[in-house]
Amino acid sequence: MTPRMIVVTGGAGFIGSNIVAHLCETQAWDVVVCDRLETADLGKWKNIAKHPIADFWQPEEMFEQLERHADQIEAVIHMGAISSTTEADADLIIRTNFSLSRDIWDWCAIRNVRMIYASSAATYGDGEQGFDDRDDPKNLNALRPLNAYGYSKYLFDQYAVRQADRDQAPPQWAGLKFFNVYGPNEGHKGSMKSVVAQIWPKVSADETVSLFKSHNPNYPDGGQLRDFVFVDDIVSIINWLLLRDDVSGVFNAGSGQARSFADLAKATFEAAGKEARISYIDMPESIRDRYQYFTEASMDRLRALGYDGQQTPLEEGVRRYVQNYLATEDSYR
Repeated sequence: MTPRMIVVTGGAGFIGSNIVAHLCETQAWDVVVCDRLETADLGKWKNIAKHPIADFWQPEEMFEQLERHADQIEAVIHMGAISSTTEADADLIIRTNFSLSRDIWDWCAIRNVRMIYASSAATYGDGEQGFDDRDDPKNLNALRPLNAYGYSKYLFDQYAVRQADRDQAPPQWAGLKFFNVYGPNEGHKGSMKSVVAQIWPKVSADETVSLFKSHNPNYPDGGQLRDFVFVDDIVSIINWLLLRDDVSGVFNAGSGQARSFADLAKATFEAAGKEARISYIDMPESIRDRYQYFTEASMDRLRALGYDGQQTPLEEGVRRYVQNYLATEDSYR
C-alpha cells in the first residue's frame, strides 16, 4: 500500500526542513514539501536536498494538489509564514500568516485531515501577563502583541479556538508557540537568524562578539533573558503530536528555562573550544521601548498531557549545533 502523506508547508525553511528531515528518516509517511526556494544561491534548496521527499509543490498550486491527493493526506504541518518581526507590509503579513492559515484550516476541517501549525511567542507581547499557554478565549483575547507579525499569529490562534468550539475543526489540530529556536538550516534567514548563527563567524575567527547593553536596571548587560530552544526539541513535540491524535490546542514550544544572551554567547565560544570574547553595544533607540527582557515558556500543559520528550540544555544544544553543523564544511542537516 502507498504510505499516507504528510504535507509540510514552509518545508524548505528553517524549522520546516528539520521536520522534513525527521519525517523522511522515519519512513512512515510520504513527505511533501510546499514552499518557495527563491534564489539558488540563498541555499533553501540545500535544506531539503539530503532527504527523499515524495513531491514538491509550489504555493500557487497547493490547494489544487491538496484536493487531488485528499484521500492520501494524513496531516498538514503548516510552517509557511512570514516570520520577520520587522516586515513593514501588514497586509502581506495578514494574507500570508492569517488568511492562508485560515483557508488551510477550513480545508483540513472539511476533508478530515489533521493540522499542526506554527504560532509564536510573539503573541505574548511584552510578557507582562506571563507566558501561560491557556488557550481559552478569555486568556487568548487578553494578549497584546507588539508587532504585526505577532498580531497575525494571535489572530489565527483566536480563529482556531473559536472554530474548534463550534465543532468546525480538523480531527486533530495544534498550534505551537515557538520561542527562540536555534539550530541547523537557518542560514537563509539573514537578520532573523538565531544569535548563535549570527555570532558564529566571529567566534570561529576568534574575534570579539557584540551583544546589546541593557537599558533596564533590573538586568545587567548581556543579562537579558530568553527561552532558547534547540530545533530538535521542536521536532520532538511535533512527532509526539503525530503519535497522539487525541491532543489538540494551542501550546508553548520552548525549553521552559530562560537563559541570558551572555550564556548563549559563552556556550558558543565553549563549543568552539575558544575563550569567550564579548563586548556590549548600545541597543538601537528604535527598539528600546518594545524590547523584551524576559521570555520563558511554561511547558506544564504539554507535560500534563503526557509529553515526556527532550528539553535539551542550552550548552548541549549549542554544542551539537556548532560541532555537528556550523563548524563543518557542510552545515546543512
